[in-house]
Amino acid sequence: MAPPPVRLEIPAIGVAARLVRLGLEPGGAMQVPGDFATAGWFAGGPRPGQLGPAVIAGHVDSRTGPAVFFRLRELRSGDVVLVDRADGARLRFMVEGARSFSKAGFPTAAVFGPAPSAALRLITCAGDFDRASGHYLDNLVVFARLAA
Repeated sequence: MAPPPVRLEIPAIGVAARLVRLGLEPGGAMQVPGDFATAGWFAGGPRPGQLGPAVIAGHVDSRTGPAVFFRLRELRSGDVVLVDRADGARLRFMVEGARSFSKAGFPTAAVFGPAPSAALRLITCAGDFDRASGHYLDNLVVFARLAA
C-alpha cells in the first residue's frame, strides 16, 4: 500500500495545504475537513499514486471568506497538482478537466469508481448557495491523472 498523502500543492491557483484523513459520515456520505484551510483525502479509496481514483476534498468558502478550494474552478487542462506523501515522494498529476454536478445527481461511479490508471479527483462545493439548508446545490469535480 502506498504511504498516505500529507500535503497538496496546486501552483496555478496558489494552494499549499496540509492533508487530513477523511472517512464516511454515519449516513454514508464522505466526510469533509473540519478546517476550512485544510483539504482531506478519502481513506476509503485508493491513495494518490495507487491504481484508481484518489479523492481529495476541500471547502470552497466559509462564513468568513474563501477556503482552500475557492479558486478550484479556475483550473484548466494541463495544470499541475502536486501531492506529497509521508515517505517524501512527490507525485505530479495533470488536470484533464472539470465538471459541475448537482449534488442530487452526483456521479458517484465516475468519481469513486474504477479507473485504468492512477488518477486524482478534487472535489468542492459549487453553484448556488441554498440559505435554507446552509449548503451549496452543486459539486465541482476536477479530474486529473498521474503524470509519467
